Amino acid sequence: MKFSDPDKLGATWGLIVALSFPIIYGVWELIANKKTNWIAVLGVVSVLLTGGIGLLQIDTKWLAIKEAAIPAIIGIGILIASKMGFPIVRKLLFNPAVMDTEKISQALKASGNEDKFENKLDKANYFFAGTFAFSSVMNFVLAKWLVTSDSGTPAFNEELGKMTLLSYPMIAIPSMIMMVGIFFYIWRTANRLTGLTLDEMIATDQKDENRTDDK
Repeated sequence: MKFSDPDKLGATWGLIVALSFPIIYGVWELIANKKTNWIAVLGVVSVLLTGGIGLLQIDTKWLAIKEAAIPAIIGIGILIASKMGFPIVRKLLFNPAVMDTEKISQALKASGNEDKFENKLDKANYFFAGTFAFSSVMNFVLAKWLVTSDSGTPAFNEELGKMTLLSYPMIAIPSMIMMVGIFFYIWRTANRLTGLTLDEMIATDQKDENRTDDK
């Protein structure tokens, strides 16, 4: 937004420098974790496509399509994984690092509510996919609304920066609130089916960490 004028870095180098930060960070994350995370890979690909649109001066309508396509692909992937018996929400929210899954499973088995809880987890997975549907629509709207200048120009870079900036309050924060809502939904479901409190369901390591932070 600030260094793409001809008397500074220029449109090309301004875009290259800006996009180098997320690309380098994304590649570093993949190397540091020593395993491929397909969502992280899509993130890096998304940034590279943005750079390609700007550097190759491709029609900006493709930016809106790209912005909508990436979260849409992730959302569809979540639904496909769920149909294949691998609900992503279980890996993210209902896992031993976050919740005491063994205690919860035992309580569900004792009350005969295992199937009911599994059905609720499947429903939560659809909610999770819905957050990416929301992101897809909002990304498209933001891109069409803000990025109107020809690609490869300082104005395009500035508009791209504004789009990225506004995506936090308009997309990232609402999506985060939705994620908290999904976690609350899982907790309330587990609470109703097992009688366990949130403190009883939180993973032991997580509770110990919270006590250490309080000190």
